[in-house]
Amino acid sequence: MNQTYHPPAPPWEVEQWFNTDQAPTLESLRGKVIVLEAFQMLCPGCVMHGLPQAARVRHTFPPSKVAVIGLHTVFEHHDAMTPVSLRAFLHEYRIAFPVGVDMPGSRDGLPRTMLAYGMQGTPTLILIDAQGRLRQHHFGQVADLALGAEIAELLYEQP
Repeated sequence: MNQTYHPPAPPWEVEQWFNTDQAPTLESLRGKVIVLEAFQMLCPGCVMHGLPQAARVRHTFPPSKVAVIGLHTVFEHHDAMTPVSLRAFLHEYRIAFPVGVDMPGSRDGLPRTMLAYGMQGTPTLILIDAQGRLRQHHFGQVADLALGAEIAELLYEQP
């Protein structure tokens, strides 16, 4: 039987969390499929497509099986996209799932988690299976039906 290798997801390097009392980690979410939505609040594609889709996923799949996590990964307009601005943004757009602020990086000015995952920009949607392995990496808009099918496939794989 030919098994495809799926690398483990790198840990998230987050400096601050919103919408959660406890910082979620890959280890604490083991056993769940993770939908990681990387965004910037000044990114039109994120506001119009990525974040609303993440919210739809959160309302469609049971939280006992699928965790939706936001990652505010700022690689431009740093002065405008502060944690204070993000708090207001999350409130105004009614984003209720946990959102972490990606740790600033030094190399190329890219945030650390963004760099570790090899993200090209935002929006980026990453699927991590219940064993903590990277399974999908989408840059840009993803069709709801295709994403739902990918999540369902990962749920079906669970022991």
